[in-house]
Amino acid sequence: MKDQQNIWVGVDQLKNDEAYRKQVQDEFFQLPVAEQTAASLKVEGSRRDFLKYLGFGVGAATIAAGCEIPVKKAIPYVVKPDSIVPGVATYFASTFVQGGDYCPVLVKTREGRPIKVEGNSLSKVTMGGTSARAQASVLSLYDTSRLDGPYRITEGKLGEAAASWTEIDAEIGRSLNASSQIRIVANTIMSPTTKKAIADFKAAFPNTQVVMYDPVSSSALLQANEASFGARVVPAYHFDKAKVIVGFEADFLGTWISPIEYAAQYVTGRKLTDGQRDMSRHIQVESGMSLTGSNADHRIMVKPSEQGAAIVTLYNALAGKAGRSTVRGAASLSGAAASKLESVAEELWSQRGNSLVVSGSNNQGEQILINAINDMLGNYGSTIDLSKPSMQRQGDDAALQQLIKDLNAGSIDAIFVMDGANPAYDIPNAAEFVAGMANVDLSVSFAGVPNETSALCQYATPTHHYLESWGDVEPKSGSYSLIQPTITPIFAALGRPGTRQTEESLLTWANSDQLDKEAEQPMMEYLKANWEQTMFSRQNNFSTFQAFWDSALHDGVFETGGSAPAPVATDSTSVATPVAVASAAFAGDVNAAAGKVRQPAAGEAMEINFFETVNMGAGQYANNPWLMEMPDPITRCVWGNYLAIPVKWDGGNSFSSYKGLNENEMYSEADRAEVSINGTSQTATCIRQFGQLDGTFALALGYGRSKTGRMGRALGEEVGINVFPWMSIDADGNTQYYATGVEVSDRVEKEMEFACVQYHHTMGVTAKDENGEVIVDEETGKPLNVDEKAIMTLGGGFQGGLTNRSIIFQGSLSELDELVEHMHEFQEEAEHLNSATLYPYDEYNEKYYSQGHHWGMHVDLNACIGCGACQVACIAENNVPVVGKHEVHRHHEMTWLRIDRYFFGDYENPNVVYQPMMCQHCDNAPCENVCPVAATNHSAEGLNQMTYNRCIGTRYCANNCPYKVRRFNWLDYTTADLFSSNEPLVNGEELPFGADNLTRMVLNPDVTVRSRGVIEKCSFCVQRIQEGKLTAKREERALRDSDVKTACQTACPTGAITFGDQNNKQGSLAKKMAHPLNYEVLQEINTRPSVFYSAKVVNSSEELA
Repeated sequence: MKDQQNIWVGVDQLKNDEAYRKQVQDEFFQLPVAEQTAASLKVEGSRRDFLKYLGFGVGAATIAAGCEIPVKKAIPYVVKPDSIVPGVATYFASTFVQGGDYCPVLVKTREGRPIKVEGNSLSKVTMGGTSARAQASVLSLYDTSRLDGPYRITEGKLGEAAASWTEIDAEIGRSLNASSQIRIVANTIMSPTTKKAIADFKAAFPNTQVVMYDPVSSSALLQANEASFGARVVPAYHFDKAKVIVGFEADFLGTWISPIEYAAQYVTGRKLTDGQRDMSRHIQVESGMSLTGSNADHRIMVKPSEQGAAIVTLYNALAGKAGRSTVRGAASLSGAAASKLESVAEELWSQRGNSLVVSGSNNQGEQILINAINDMLGNYGSTIDLSKPSMQRQGDDAALQQLIKDLNAGSIDAIFVMDGANPAYDIPNAAEFVAGMANVDLSVSFAGVPNETSALCQYATPTHHYLESWGDVEPKSGSYSLIQPTITPIFAALGRPGTRQTEESLLTWANSDQLDKEAEQPMMEYLKANWEQTMFSRQNNFSTFQAFWDSALHDGVFETGGSAPAPVATDSTSVATPVAVASAAFAGDVNAAAGKVRQPAAGEAMEINFFETVNMGAGQYANNPWLMEMPDPITRCVWGNYLAIPVKWDGGNSFSSYKGLNENEMYSEADRAEVSINGTSQTATCIRQFGQLDGTFALALGYGRSKTGRMGRALGEEVGINVFPWMSIDADGNTQYYATGVEVSDRVEKEMEFACVQYHHTMGVTAKDENGEVIVDEETGKPLNVDEKAIMTLGGGFQGGLTNRSIIFQGSLSELDELVEHMHEFQEEAEHLNSATLYPYDEYNEKYYSQGHHWGMHVDLNACIGCGACQVACIAENNVPVVGKHEVHRHHEMTWLRIDRYFFGDYENPNVVYQPMMCQHCDNAPCENVCPVAATNHSAEGLNQMTYNRCIGTRYCANNCPYKVRRFNWLDYTTADLFSSNEPLVNGEELPFGADNLTRMVLNPDVTVRSRGVIEKCSFCVQRIQEGKLTAKREERALRDSDVKTACQTACPTGAITFGDQNNKQGSLAKKMAHPLNYEVLQEINTRPSVFYSAKVVNSSEELA
């Protein structure tokens, strides 16, 4: 059934039973903290206990009267560097690189401390966008779990710390000789200078080989392009040039290869601006809903084992149109999915040269068929470019498997494991790797934070954090960016031996004369020398190398203009070789490829798909609490991975799930079931998920870390479960991210602290009476909203659940005029009702807000992909605290900006819209009228502002906010008042997160750190507004609204957020507000918000519906 009007957040909201309505009505009802703690501990008190405690309390109070508040000491900043002005931020261009992630950034520092990263708009790859991972990377610099120097490792634990690097260098040097069989294990290396350092190391030790792998691999894509075009490359994709996009399990907006780059390209064809009425069409083929699938116009759901058959079906359909032979001997789909793929073939054929088909499969045969499809469509040289290939995801799965065989055969003398690589955890046969490590004479880990692989090594020689490092990156052929330190290596400054860059360590052990050990910064000199040799001759703008170097370092990025130098090759993976477009003739054997594709599982066997999340990756971010507490965009869960189970709909009003699991997931607990795959079982917490194909499950990678920092493990136990052992390896040596023959048991237990924010802060629930009947307005016949049923009926527009309120407007591109007409009718009715007031708003607005600045924001729901970069950026900018799983479970999360995820359309296969929701800065704000101490008030520039030291914590404002965007500090999450009894414990630690002096270095000094008992919320980054004013004053000019950009705005990779002055009628914000798809959320309740949204439009097709 297609219900294009209904909008919902989850099953319970659709069922709307009594328990759900009660929870929503009691959303702000909370027991006192002491009572909740006692209840969770099952502690009961008697009258006698009360009298005893009262007597003790009186005595304690008498004694405490002579106590003083703990003293905070400050060190005067008397001697400062000339380049630093106290109170003024300094920015440095650098590059965030971890594993396959890449993002050029501008690092904001205050008094020598990096505290925030922004996207570098000079980059032609990412176009100034960022990701949640990049935004959170600054926090990992101040991770207390980082190693503060070299260590010897004994029985998997850190042993004796080395007195100096010289001591460790001597020990490792004695273990190496020219005949040693050495292996360097790393994730994809994108740095030309790192490759040169390895080559210099290999000059001293010729039997050195580099084995590159990626936990989420594109090895099959590389193999397929080598078979198809003679070049082992990852092509450059141009989603902005495609009119029809088809993705097979490729989460290119979330995690696949270069998501920041692809997201910016993708939304180019999705925004409806300046009268544009044309959009690209996106079809996603998958079993479980991915971030990319949630943004698609249509999803074709097939089981993981049927992906190969789906690709064969599409190939054969297009081959018939192109006059080519169909493939033989391979399974193809039938039924509804096959019919839809026939329609997809029609769409693609009509857009030859303007289409793009991509696959996230790690099956070589499937990728060859994808290449053949794009070749038939004429996409090479248009939407696919082989001449400037990507340098990301260059790992070779087969080479890693060969390494494991060599380790177990005892033929490896020494192994060096680069930071980020963790094969003892993130590969399917990690147990074989672990066994082989026992046969190695010398093992060294460069990991900055202990992990499963470093525990197997003999030495830990931690490298710098990227914000302490020198380096370079080549993400795409001919595109380069630099890494420069923004702070002195922290631990060396504290008197420890400190960390040292991996390249410097390798060159030291090789005793290479290429490294100037006497230099103040040896790695900087090594990097400069390499750039002078390889890059200087490839530009024409500077006559001296120093001028060129200063410019490149200032900009952070460099695009080459001359011919490329000879690349430095690694061993297991050849360097990507550009292919001339004219010679990019497809030469793959499609019939042989069809013989390699996945075969559909027999019978009714259950299947599971393993996927990478936008926040946790493959586990490399497990120790970052900003990312742990960031809700997954689809499941809306935090602090763990959850088994997504399909929702079944009976065609009426009933929804069920597999074996009845999780019928009460919205409450304080969730079902846990035993999952068995290939004879191995683990217990997982379940969550019902719309868009999950019946007969399939989904589970995220990157959790269940057994050895990591304190945030990645709770009370000594893993957070979530490790799914890597359930994965398999195919005949070509490539990792497969799915499994068949899955068995899921009935409920075995309950998770009592289910941390899912899906039903937190709801804004529309239909009211029912005692008999369960929907309460409707007698005049309009529309259903009442549960939070308004006690209010007098004021006419149409004030009532209704999510579907009937102006929270989400959505429609199809083919019915755009009808959508605009519907919106305008609704808005006119709302304005008519809102005008029936004694309050002269229009006169007041004209008198007070039409002059000067009136700040506002616009969010384009067609551009928002739900990636979460804005949410983490807000946390970093505004010192938003981490509260931990227990507090999130109690609805106490503190995020100022949340991203609400709504479903609409077909119950069985819905569309999705993401809505960033922050304080709306209402000009008629309900929160301001109810505060008894005027702690929240309105500024002359339209800001709804908080006076923290006036707030007494009544929470009346939060109760009265219809947008549910105000947050209350139930505990002292930031240790601001230094009373330990007020502090929560995150993951069972002795101190709450952020209490230590190192972690607190990330705090923004321009933003007040709030204490217990205070309400907080989005401030429109008022500190940035003030900074813009001071800059304009210093430059003796008027403030332009473009001078001020909020943290969420600058972080967004798609440009979905616009901030500006509503009174500037020529500004970009005014143009957004004038668009016919513009609307206000809950306009009918007359709050006059200063945040505006564009309606969600999908480019749907009747043939694919």
